[in-house]
Amino acid sequence: MNQVSPTILRDRQAAAESSGGISSDPIYTAIQRVITDRDLHGKVLDYGAGVGHLARRLLSLDRFDQIAAADILPAPEDLASKVEWIAQDLNEPILNHDNQFEVVIAAEIIEHLENPRAMVRDLYRILRPGGTAIVTTPNNESWRSIGALLVRGHFVAFGDTCYPAHIVALLRKDIDRIFREAKFHSPEFRFTDDGGLPGMPAMTWQAITFGFLRGLRFSDNLLAIATKAR
Repeated sequence: MNQVSPTILRDRQAAAESSGGISSDPIYTAIQRVITDRDLHGKVLDYGAGVGHLARRLLSLDRFDQIAAADILPAPEDLASKVEWIAQDLNEPILNHDNQFEVVIAAEIIEHLENPRAMVRDLYRILRPGGTAIVTTPNNESWRSIGALLVRGHFVAFGDTCYPAHIVALLRKDIDRIFREAKFHSPEFRFTDDGGLPGMPAMTWQAITFGFLRGLRFSDNLLAIATKAR
């Protein structure tokens, strides 16, 4: 592994801090739905844990034997005794954790990292055979994001206000290829069913249609769920 310069490490830390270390409630709710639907258990890793919001939710489910969390940010004080905190720049491999987890959840982290292929290969390595990876990221195929691309020249979650936190924009085709290249089974895609209107993100498609408009074109975020071969 190449030695990372202090300047690069400092920039990565600053980018992580600029994101706030949290995701939205609809994303967490969608992740919890996958966990329940697939009856996931065992040892779970919150990959890119930020300030620990998802880790706290995982603790509240009372279904996992062990909970670990990894992030470049320091461990929140209230989680220090409850989860295994892995202090880690996730642009680099997580060492000494091969085949350790039944579940790895990367909520809104892949778009922050410099090499999404390296990240997914790392997820494959640290998962046990038959383990499940859940990766969420901005949905760049929503009407809102496509409209931003046509009008502004960039996807809606990748403008100047999101930089330098968001640096890699991915489509479903990209994600599918990345997972299959890493030897995962082809991912299942789900959506948060929570999406802002173009130009009025505080108002959602779901609010104005009483939940009728859902899925790919009407969700701000997507989930890719993939399993490692046994």
